[in-house]
Amino acid sequence: MTSAEINTCEDALRLLAAHLDRELNDHTHAEVQRHLDACRSCYSRAEFERRLKASIAALGHEPVPPELSGRVESLIRQFTVTADE
Repeated sequence: MTSAEINTCEDALRLLAAHLDRELNDHTHAEVQRHLDACRSCYSRAEFERRLKASIAALGHEPVPPELSGRVESLIRQFTVTADE
């Protein structure tokens, strides 16, 4: 990802997921972190997202029943065909 200038909360929140996933380059990561350090509202949002992500990760991975997997794949194909038409 290229560098981005963080001027507003909207800028920071647009990049928040990538920031939390460490997908930003060093400069942009630092810019988002600088905004989070200065903005209580965005910092709270980031903390919520971090905790949610950790909670989801702690749930582990359950195998998907084949019937559910087949149904989801069928719906995706149906949606894809509908979207292409």
